Amino acid sequence: MSRTRAVITGINAWVPDYVLSNEELTTMVDTSDEWITTRTGIKERRILKGKDQGTSVIGTQAVKGLLEKTNTDPNEIDLIICATTTPDMLFPATANIVANEIGAKNAFSYDLQAACSGFLFALTTGSQFIETGKYKKVIVIGADKMSSIIDYEDRTTCIIFGDGGGAVLLEPTEEEYGIIDSILRADGSGACHLHMKAGGSKRPATYETIDAKEHYVYQEGSAVFKFAVTNMADISAEIMERNNLCSEEVAWLVPHQANKRIIDATAKRMGIGPEKVMMTIQKYGNTTSGTIPLCLHDYESQLKKGDNLVLSAFGGGFTWGSVYVKWGLDPK
Repeated sequence: MSRTRAVITGINAWVPDYVLSNEELTTMVDTSDEWITTRTGIKERRILKGKDQGTSVIGTQAVKGLLEKTNTDPNEIDLIICATTTPDMLFPATANIVANEIGAKNAFSYDLQAACSGFLFALTTGSQFIETGKYKKVIVIGADKMSSIIDYEDRTTCIIFGDGGGAVLLEPTEEEYGIIDSILRADGSGACHLHMKAGGSKRPATYETIDAKEHYVYQEGSAVFKFAVTNMADISAEIMERNNLCSEEVAWLVPHQANKRIIDATAKRMGIGPEKVMMTIQKYGNTTSGTIPLCLHDYESQLKKGDNLVLSAFGGGFTWGSVYVKWGLDPK
């Protein structure tokens, strides 16, 4: 008996027009293009500017383009999951706002928060609704406006993050394509190393929290780097072993774009060369939930039906994971 799988039948992404270059950052904090590039691999990042411009703008633009590319009626969409760390508001969900903007009147929608691993968590969740036969068309969004929670006087974080995101359409297939396997992990003991101190129910906003700059990303870089290098690399190797994939059979590593050194370490652990690694960090920086769909979108023309992809991410929380995808679309 054939098994129903969730296959990606469309991918689209969107980034704002404004480019924040390393050169411009040198006028804001004590840094240099050489310092940033050497440590992160980032040359520029996109920033969403303007009044009342939230993550829903990124998600809406990505999904509108997705519907157009796949010739999909928004009324056919059953579910929208938005992976984001920077929702427009605590409630309603950013996914609700996107659904309304695109006219998806028959879909239910919600947000999922797993920091930089969010898109993988949401992709795996969305695939379950397809595999059970519950739904036929599920949209998974990964999008963040990280500039909204970044202190541009803190050179340890402001050089890293940017705004942007993308979306995929999942549909059922009886063929051997789609979301084949996933391994997802979390370790809450890592929260002390990467978090936002205030703004939640534990420390609601006060004059004191604002003055202390507690509504921005706080990161202990060395601790996060050490944990990310080990766990992102290990889980990528683990999913290969579990599915009997050798390095020659992996067409692409699709890694979260946090730091080039972490990406290089993951590729080395998997035994694959740089020619098989998707890299967009140099032009977008770390867009948190948006990095992996941005990679898939930018490399779409190079993907072939049947390609084995290993998607891998690590994020605050700590969260990390890997998803094995057999690409089901013909070249663009």
